[in-house]
Amino acid sequence: MRTIKYALKQAFVQVFRNRTMSIASIFSITAMLLILGLFFILAVNVGLATESAKDKFDTIQIYLLDETTVESANDMISSLKSMNGVDDAVYFTKEQAMEEFRVSWGEQAYLLDTLAENPLPNSIKVTMNDLTQAETVIQVARTFAGVEDVPDSQEFIDQVLRITDGIQKGAIAIIVFLVIVSVVVVSNTVKLTVLAREREISIMKYVGATNWFIRGPFLVEGMLIGCLSSLVSVGLIMAVYTKIVELVGQRALLLLSTSLVPAGFLTTHLFGVFLPLGISIGAIGSIISMRRFLDT
Repeated sequence: MRTIKYALKQAFVQVFRNRTMSIASIFSITAMLLILGLFFILAVNVGLATESAKDKFDTIQIYLLDETTVESANDMISSLKSMNGVDDAVYFTKEQAMEEFRVSWGEQAYLLDTLAENPLPNSIKVTMNDLTQAETVIQVARTFAGVEDVPDSQEFIDQVLRITDGIQKGAIAIIVFLVIVSVVVVSNTVKLTVLAREREISIMKYVGATNWFIRGPFLVEGMLIGCLSSLVSVGLIMAVYTKIVELVGQRALLLLSTSLVPAGFLTTHLFGVFLPLGISIGAIGSIISMRRFLDT
């Protein structure tokens, strides 16, 4: 217990004594974690939008021209129901579509009252029981007379997945680089402390201090720097993200039909990731410095 108390006390003293390098280390690790947080937020929100799109992919919406009659639509429905992979197909009026929009918009539905007329088209909703046949159904539906458009959700999903994959690969490359830089900076900070206390360390070795008794304060110093960096980065990220949610959260719901990930959810998960990561970076930097400059 005395050894632990000694290590903690000396770590705080050393961080304050070498505050210039300690602050540089904190800035370095914080910058790395901020960039990691940016990619984390992007990946989580893009993933949420992708899953939302996938949930809707089992339904194909066929938009009809205004002049397309109900009889023509019923003929299309009969043809569609006979196709492989189709579970059901129903006619969907523009009035029904508007009511669905009102439900999905929730408290913002009053904005639709400003429309002079209903701009939505009549449509046919096709429910699939085999998604592998969706592309075939879409291509056949596009050949029907009276069809205005048949959006292909798979194209959108594929694009989103490619973007997500690119974000993940770019994030990994950047984070690896920044982790290395952070470890080097922390290592240099601890090295300065080791050199400044070289005589004291020699005396401690002479009187029989164990290796870990000498190493302890330097290891705790690096971990303390990493911990402080984690707390600062999580605080900054959540302050900014909370403001973003307040400003564009409703717009994202209206435009993308999906909300942004709640700030509380991100705070919990970011803290769970950043705290051990920051402490690990600090500890690794200290260990590297001690192996090179502390001959015990």
